[in-house]
Amino acid sequence: MSKILTVTFDGSVLRPDIPLDLEPNKRYVITIVSEDINSSQKKVVDAWDVLEDLAGTVDAPEDWASQHDHYLYGTPKRQPEINT
Repeated sequence: MSKILTVTFDGSVLRPDIPLDLEPNKRYVITIVSEDINSSQKKVVDAWDVLEDLAGTVDAPEDWASQHDHYLYGTPKRQPEINT
């Protein structure tokens, strides 16, 4: 079981911000990560923020779309269509 939660340290005890459904008197292993920004400055993260962080660009030749079979499968390049 794994949970991520925020807590406040009062000098001697870690106090969770929400009630926990944990078994009393049982030992747990925790990882402590400092929260650098205070809660009033937290950025609201939505799906668009996540997608923006994951999005990138691909360096590819200019004719990548029209000649994709050539670049993917090694077929000869197609001749461009000439509209007259």
